[in-house]
Amino acid sequence: MSEARVMEGAEPFYAEGGRAGVLVSHGYTGSPQSMRPLAEGLAERGFTVALPRLRGHGTTPEEMAAATAADWVADIEGAASWLRERCETLFMAGLSMGGTLTLYMAGRHPEMFAGIVPINAAVFVNNPDLASLAFAEDAPAEVPGVGNDIKASGVTELAYPVVPVPTIKELFALMKAAEELLPRIVCPMLAVVSREDHVVPPANTEYIAGRVASAEREVLWLEDSYHVATLDNDADLILRRAAEFFERHAKAARGG
Repeated sequence: MSEARVMEGAEPFYAEGGRAGVLVSHGYTGSPQSMRPLAEGLAERGFTVALPRLRGHGTTPEEMAAATAADWVADIEGAASWLRERCETLFMAGLSMGGTLTLYMAGRHPEMFAGIVPINAAVFVNNPDLASLAFAEDAPAEVPGVGNDIKASGVTELAYPVVPVPTIKELFALMKAAEELLPRIVCPMLAVVSREDHVVPPANTEYIAGRVASAEREVLWLEDSYHVATLDNDADLILRRAAEFFERHAKAARGG
């Protein structure tokens, strides 16, 4: 069954450029719009970029309710295949659950990426209210959403105003799988984290940095953004540092 019409602004973004490719992922209940400035900025710098729309996102909460973590992983795997057909070197960046998917992919495929940039990534959320709904038979169909945690005024994330409750268990399963895979991550990592985040505890990033096997791991603390940092006051900083990181490791992969 085909999905409902995609919301304006929530479309995926693909751009063909050089032989270094970046797979970019948005987060839970969000859409590609939250990562579009980063993806476009990387494309302008010559990278080949794939920013897919995860199943059930950017349409309706009712459609998302039927989506699974396996669907989201399949969407990311498909985008990775598109990049591999065009690129010699691959990188990945993701926000929130997109960061979780970044960790999952780097642990599942240790040789695939030359570097990763998880941004406010989650392997735990410290939210017992959400956890209590994951397997509850009497749970409501929806609860209030987690989008639009942005410090900058006048900026809106294109995200659902609700969380489809059937997907909560999918999120928790994905976070747990990513956590278990952390010791298998060996590629360089630039982990980006907002000092103040009202959705994902910043302690995630320190935990992640302490568990990965990467010889090179750096944490970039953001002082002027909340959770959706890629649309917030530090968006330009994220783009600059991510591009520098990818360019440096693409050059190293070429033997430069």
